Amino acid sequence: MNRIVLGLSVLLASASAFAQVITTDTTTNQALNSAQNIINSDKTISIGGYGQIDYNQEMKQDVRSNGNLDVHRLVLFFGYRFSEKVQFVTEIEFEHVFEVGVEQAFINYNITKGFNLRAGLMLIPMGIVNEYHESTTYNGVERPELDSKIVPSTWREMGAGFAGNIDNISLKYQVYAVNGFLGYNGAGAFRGSDGLRKGRQKGAESTMSSPNLAAKVDFYGIKGLKLGAAGYFGNSQSTLYDDLPSSDTLNLGAMADSSVIGVSMLGLDARYQYKAFEARAQFIHATLSNSDEYNKLTGSDVGSSMMGYYGEMGYDLVSIFNKKAKQRLVLFGRYEFYDTHNSVAGDLVKNDAYARTDITMGLTYHIANGAALKGDFQIRDNNAKGSDPYNQLNLGVAFWF
Repeated sequence: MNRIVLGLSVLLASASAFAQVITTDTTTNQALNSAQNIINSDKTISIGGYGQIDYNQEMKQDVRSNGNLDVHRLVLFFGYRFSEKVQFVTEIEFEHVFEVGVEQAFINYNITKGFNLRAGLMLIPMGIVNEYHESTTYNGVERPELDSKIVPSTWREMGAGFAGNIDNISLKYQVYAVNGFLGYNGAGAFRGSDGLRKGRQKGAESTMSSPNLAAKVDFYGIKGLKLGAAGYFGNSQSTLYDDLPSSDTLNLGAMADSSVIGVSMLGLDARYQYKAFEARAQFIHATLSNSDEYNKLTGSDVGSSMMGYYGEMGYDLVSIFNKKAKQRLVLFGRYEFYDTHNSVAGDLVKNDAYARTDITMGLTYHIANGAALKGDFQIRDNNAKGSDPYNQLNLGVAFWF
């Protein structure tokens, strides 16, 4: 591990000539994400990174809690251009200092203008934050909980497919065949509190019983506005399908079928920016079929559907005094509701504590392009009888270069 870190440090220190340039889409006014910057770059080698350092302090009535300081994530990304048509994109993440993972690793082959073949470890195009998760691209120290509990960001899987833009109708499209969640690996991975999150395979010796489909289209035909519609369909994967005998006298196939959940997730999102004003909204609904059989087999409590939404608005206060300032101070507010027990099947009792509301208010101070100081205050509550809402103070440093 020390050798890896040392090698990456030397590479970064010696490669300033290859540093990535953060660019903005001139149509939507939105920053392009790391992968898009690499693919659009004319450099042979692109190197950069992003991350966040957080302080979280819970404030519960009649209870004292310690604060938590964390180098939440540090991500290094690299790109290599083999030719004008072929690029490689990868992101390596250090999370909470000790955890190391690969967030993306794929080849992009530009077959024709607007038509690209992609294969490898890729982000699932669902919602906003899963694709645009660089820490300076969203308000708030922490990502919205909807993009953790229902859309399990950062959600990435192995697969292949096509992506591109159809400029004459202002559409961006993505269509991928990928492996599904690993819902059973000796025990059930899904649960009511955070839905599908524990089933992410993240490209680590991924199991595939059957392929899943992930797709999204974005419309960018109105200046400053981007509208997205996404879908994800398929079944979870299960190790119980390994070595099934051709003569299944023990009915192991039926047991394996009980360890699988069908997933149908739909998402709508919108982002808008005009001068000093910005806004975004998101809605996600997921139907989980066969949840009753799955819960009986695994002893879990996963719901038969999940649903969530949020709306956020922000305004750059610096622009009131200096419209040409390079720094921005965004005052924002976000209302968020998410329910991982939106509905339940069989004998499972709906847990109202899984229907949660977060109200977040704060400031994002962009001190330079790619560097921000963040602070926010959250009011968190749920629908369970007798539950007490609690507050949380968050402070953070965010960077992207």
